[in-house]
Amino acid sequence: MTEDRLRLVGFEELSAGALLGRLLARRAEFWAGSALDDASITGLHDPVFFHQLGGFGALALTADDEDAGYLLGVVSADRLGVVQAVAVHPDHRGRGIAVRLLGRFAGLAGGVGARVVQGVALPGDPAAAVLAARFGAHAAPSPGHAGPGADRVVFTRALPPHQA
Repeated sequence: MTEDRLRLVGFEELSAGALLGRLLARRAEFWAGSALDDASITGLHDPVFFHQLGGFGALALTADDEDAGYLLGVVSADRLGVVQAVAVHPDHRGRGIAVRLLGRFAGLAGGVGARVVQGVALPGDPAAAVLAARFGAHAAPSPGHAGPGADRVVFTRALPPHQA
């Protein structure tokens, strides 16, 4: 599969409930190698990201309509584009799919006035650090981000000012 044969499809074009079920059923595949436990991975997939906020989510499909990767995200009222989750199936990693998903999200977020895109990861997560660097995001430690003793790293990339 070449990158140009990949299609990014917005969640709004898909059946939200069926997609959520399909991705959760395959979470062990998509999240293989992650430091997150199963409960944390399941928690990232709040149904609101598929139903009410699906306009910011996207699924990467191969030419054969195989799920290759996906992104969950939202833009907050204070113009912050928040990446909730990005996952790429191991069979399709290393091909730029996550960067394409992030680029699509950044474009949508910027289009509604977002000033930055941010994502949060566990400290020492090499995949997140590499992806953030490829996307042009900068890392900042965030002690206690997820509660006492639960440090995280926040990756941020500024977006160009929105042109009305």
